[in-house]
Amino acid sequence: MPAFDHLAAPLARVQRPVTDANVLPNALYTEAESLEIERRHVFNPGWSCLGFAHDAPGPGDVCPVDHLGQPLLMVRDAAGTLRVFENVCRHRGMILVEKPQKTNLIRCPYHSWCYSHAGALKATPHVGGAGINAHDAIDPERTGLTEIKSAEFFGLVFVDVSGTGPAFADWIAPLQTRWADFAGRALYHGGASSSFTLNVACNWKLAVENYCESYHLPFVHPGLNTYSRLEDHYHIEPPGFFSGQGTRVYAPDLGETSFPDFAGLPSVWDTTAEYIGLYPNVLLGIHRDHAYAILLSPEGHETTRERVEIFYATQEAATAPAFEPLRQKNAALWKAVFEEDIFVVEGMQKGRRAPHFDGGRFSPAMDGPTHCFHAWVAERISSGIAPGD
Repeated sequence: MPAFDHLAAPLARVQRPVTDANVLPNALYTEAESLEIERRHVFNPGWSCLGFAHDAPGPGDVCPVDHLGQPLLMVRDAAGTLRVFENVCRHRGMILVEKPQKTNLIRCPYHSWCYSHAGALKATPHVGGAGINAHDAIDPERTGLTEIKSAEFFGLVFVDVSGTGPAFADWIAPLQTRWADFAGRALYHGGASSSFTLNVACNWKLAVENYCESYHLPFVHPGLNTYSRLEDHYHIEPPGFFSGQGTRVYAPDLGETSFPDFAGLPSVWDTTAEYIGLYPNVLLGIHRDHAYAILLSPEGHETTRERVEIFYATQEAATAPAFEPLRQKNAALWKAVFEEDIFVVEGMQKGRRAPHFDGGRFSPAMDGPTHCFHAWVAERISSGIAPGD
């Protein structure tokens, strides 16, 4: 891997105050090796998003996930607890599960070693010779699946691959405090019609930085801007691991009917909605009647899969046939908005290959939330890479 220590000076400029800061350098968007640097220093140390809790909804459900090239496995045990393990057999490293399924045991297809949903090694056929299913050298207590620290929040599954991050409750506390009015409330997924995926030819960071700001609203989302104008928005830019924007005029027009709201919300949420990038790879939207989450999965340094899942305040809104036309309309509206952003993020990806582009500058008045994200990435990489990395 080529040295990335030459980025020290550009990364330091990113971390300056927004009035004097540069944008992240081109190499972190155009060099294939940048994704490995980010896997090691941005995603793995601390918490990142792996998937959605409803990918493994019931006891016995297992769901494999490729997390930046790392094979992981979400497992729901008999008690309903979701765990994450490395998706490899402790014998020879064979991939255990290739597709989502329901199982009684997790069985390796190579030599049939079997594991419980808690990761315990339960069977080792012929390990001591033909017909001998145990061996003193193989201690089941020390040969279970390797568990990855995980937690559920907002219908999402988060992992700390390195195991060195803070307790999840401590890490997520600032966002939970901001959204305390929604704390402890159930979110009900809207089913197949409330799920869609966009494949975008851009670096994952461009999706985050575009989402965080409302500056582009009049130019990229003219329809949305007719009722939620640029001047109706405000910045969300606390120090830490999230930033974004909010609107003071949330007023969805889905026809004669509407979704039920979360019960007992303060009146401020009658017209307020917020859109937050939760670093590194989740985009969240919260409204009085529904919420959504977008999981960003880098599939290369210039390709990103955006998986969108929409949740509702009540089970009836999420599942009742009477609400299905409204769920479809809501999903179509959001999909249209997100598709409007594609040409922008793909255009910026192409622009990053301009030989004399220095990364650009921020508008101190309009780009504060995006600068928060860039400074966070720059700090993670700067503190992690060493000369020769």
